[in-house]
Amino acid sequence: MTAATQARPAEGLCAGAATAFTVLSPGLQSLVVDLDGRTGLWGVGVPPSGAFDDRSFALANAAVGNPRSAAGIEAVVRGPVLRCERRVLVCVTGAVADARLDGRPVVPGRVTVVAPGQVLDLGAADGPGMRQYLAVGGGIAVPAVLGSRTTFLLGKFGGLAGRALAAGDALPAGSAENLAAPVDVTPVLPELGDRWELRVVPGPHGAPVHLADGGPAELFAAEWRVDHRADRTGVRLVGPAPAWARADGGEAGLHPSNIHDSAYPVGGIMLSGNTPVVVGPDGPSLGGFAVPAAVIRADRWKLAQLRPDDRVRLVPVTPAEAARANRARAAELADPGAAAARAEAAGRHASDAPASGAGPERPDALVEVPASGVRPALTVRYSGDHHVLVEVGPPCLDLTVRLQVHLLARALAERGFGVGGPAGVVEMVEGVRSLLLAFDTARLDAAVLAEAIGAAWASSPDPRGVELPVREVVLPISLDDPAAHEAMARYQRGVRPDAPWCPDNVEFIRRVNDLPSRDAVFDVVSAATYLVLGLGDVYLGAPVAVPLDPRHRLVTTKYDPARTWTPENAVGIGGVYLCVYGMEGPGGYQLVGRTVPVWRLTGPRDEFPWQLRLFDRLRFRPVPGDELLRLRADIAAGRADLETHAASLTWADLTAANALVTEELRREADEFTRRRQSAFAAERERWAAR
Repeated sequence: MTAATQARPAEGLCAGAATAFTVLSPGLQSLVVDLDGRTGLWGVGVPPSGAFDDRSFALANAAVGNPRSAAGIEAVVRGPVLRCERRVLVCVTGAVADARLDGRPVVPGRVTVVAPGQVLDLGAADGPGMRQYLAVGGGIAVPAVLGSRTTFLLGKFGGLAGRALAAGDALPAGSAENLAAPVDVTPVLPELGDRWELRVVPGPHGAPVHLADGGPAELFAAEWRVDHRADRTGVRLVGPAPAWARADGGEAGLHPSNIHDSAYPVGGIMLSGNTPVVVGPDGPSLGGFAVPAAVIRADRWKLAQLRPDDRVRLVPVTPAEAARANRARAAELADPGAAAARAEAAGRHASDAPASGAGPERPDALVEVPASGVRPALTVRYSGDHHVLVEVGPPCLDLTVRLQVHLLARALAERGFGVGGPAGVVEMVEGVRSLLLAFDTARLDAAVLAEAIGAAWASSPDPRGVELPVREVVLPISLDDPAAHEAMARYQRGVRPDAPWCPDNVEFIRRVNDLPSRDAVFDVVSAATYLVLGLGDVYLGAPVAVPLDPRHRLVTTKYDPARTWTPENAVGIGGVYLCVYGMEGPGGYQLVGRTVPVWRLTGPRDEFPWQLRLFDRLRFRPVPGDELLRLRADIAAGRADLETHAASLTWADLTAANALVTEELRREADEFTRRRQSAFAAERERWAAR
C-alpha cells in the first residue's frame, strides 16, 4: 500500500465511528454533504449549503434506509474511487453513468451491498448532468458545524475539516442499526438532459421600476446558455441583455441592475449587471442586484446538474402552482416506493408536470401599507415560493428607514415570527431598506405571514424614542494592498479585459467621484465613520456599511459581471456602500484595500463567530502591509481582538446624518454631490461610447 492510499484519520471524526471507506482517488471535487444544510444563519451570511441536487441525494438516502439528516458524498464531473473497509449498503444517484464495484456495473437507484476489500468507483459524469451522489447506510459520520455536516468550501468548515476529499482519507460511517428497509428508487430518479425548463415565480423586482415594460416577458422568452462559470455559489446564464427601465441605480450604483442591498433567496435570479446569476446553496445572502425571478424549490435540484453550454428556459408560474409542485416533490421523497408506483402508472413524475403558462408579471403585493407620520410605506411581496420580501420607503438611502426595518424585525420576533420561533419562520435577513423572511410552507402560509408583518409594523415602537447600544470599532487597513491588486489582475485576465474599472479600481473611484488624486480616495476612506447596516454581505459576517457623513459617501458601480475571486477581508465600495469580505469568494465591489478577519471559528470569542454587529460604527486605521499580515494572523488565531468601544445610536443621530445640521456642512455636502453626479454622468457617457 502506498503512502498516498494509506488511510489517515479525517480531521474531526465523530467519536466511535468506524471507517467505512478509504479514499483511493478523490475525483475532481468530492464533498461531504447532508440534505438540509444550515438554517437560521442566513442573516449573518452563513449559506444553507446542503446537497446541491437535493432530490437525487434524498432518494439515495431513502434507498439505503437512512434518516433525512444522514450525510453522504456529492461529486462533480468525476467521482471518487473508494476501498470498502467494512460491509455497508450504498446507493448512487445523480449524473452517475459508469459506476462500478470491482469492475462490475452498479445500477443507479438500486441498493448495493459492498463487502470489505471491494473497490467502488463512481466513474465520470460525462453528461448529461454534472453531479453524482453516494449514500451509505448509517451516513458519513463527521461532526456537525453550525448545525450541518455539509462542507462549505469557501468558509473552510464542515465535512472533513472544511475541504474536499483527498487520497488516503478515512470515511467513517454511522451505525446501520434501526435503519428503514432498503427501497429501489430507480423509477423515480430524475431524468437528465442538456435542455432544461426551470419554473420560476416572477419578482420581487420587475417592471416598471427596474425592468422596462415587456422586460420580464423577454427574460422568459429567451433561451439561455449555461456559462462555464457555474458552481455551488451560483449559475451564470448567457443570453440577451435585459431591457432596463432606468439609466442607473443612483446611489446604489452606476448600473441599472444595482439596488440598495437586499437579501437573496436560494434560487433567486440576480441580475449581476446584464448577467443573470442563479443563487446556489453556497451563494451570498445579501447583495445589491435586482432579482426579477426565483426558481421554485421543486426545480432547484436541476441547477446542480446544469453543464456548461446546456440550454435553459425560465418558465413563470404562480405561487399556487409552485406550492402544488413542492407538495408533489415532498410526497415523492417521503415515500419513494409509493412515488415509484405512481410514476409508472402516470408515465412521468407528477411534480414535473408542465406549467400552465402563467404570465410574466410578478404576483400582486401580499400587503401594502401607506406612509403615515414618521413611518414610510411598506410592501410585502413574494420572493420565490417560500420567501417574502418586505420593502420599506422609496428606493433611496435613508438611515431612519434602516432603523425602522430593524425595529420591525424585533417586533416580528416578539410575536413568534422570528427565526426558529413557533410560527415557522426559518430565516430572516435585514437589508438596507428591506427584510427577507424564509418560511416553512408546511407550517406557515404566505398570506398569514404577510398579515403578521403588517400588524408588527403597526405596533412597532416609535423610532424617535429608541436608543440602541452599539460599538465603535477601529479596523486596521492596508490601503492599496497587493492582494486587492491581484484580484483586479485576475479579473482582467480571466473575466473582462475591457472593464472600465480595470486595471485599477482606485483610479476608477477617483474618476467617477471627480477627486484630484488616488490619495484623495484613501483620505476619504480613512476619514469616514461607517455605520454597519447589514451583516453577511458577501458571506460570513461581512458588514455592508455607509458613511454617516454624506461628504464621505463615495459612489461607484459594481463589477459587471462580478469577480470570481476576492481575497479574504478585502475592503471594497459598491454604490455608496462599503463592504469587508468575510472570506475568499466572488464579489463586485471596487477594492481599496484589505483589513483583519471579521469572522473566526477558532480562538476566544464572546458567543458568535462573527465579529461585527448591526449598527456598529466602523473607522479604519491605515497600517503598512506587513503589519496588517501580523495583525491578521493574531486575530485569526485568537491572540488579539478587534478594538471596540461602547457607544449608542438614536433617531437623532440618524436624522443628523440624513440632513447635515449646519448650513456650511450642507453646502459642502451639496457641492460634493454635484461634482460626483457630474463625474458619474461623464462615466456613463464613456461607457455608452465603448
